[in-house]
Amino acid sequence: MKKLSELKVGDSAIIKSFVDDDIFIKLMEMGCLPGEIVRVDQIALLGGPISISVAGYQLSLRVNEADMIWVEKMDEQY
Repeated sequence: MKKLSELKVGDSAIIKSFVDDDIFIKLMEMGCLPGEIVRVDQIALLGGPISISVAGYQLSLRVNEADMIWVEKMDEQY
């Protein structure tokens, strides 16, 4: 497993778990649930936000938020 923040642009992964409950509740409300497929669409330079596709829409996360999401990288693109 990897952290979402470790993926590269174009990578797809399945959300497996979250580091803590506070981030879980926040992300759950935005459609980031364990079992959902996410795709990294853009990564801003110099530690800026990460843009992902999840549950049919675009979502931007801070790097520290992406650090709290454990994913399993998929071999095929989503």
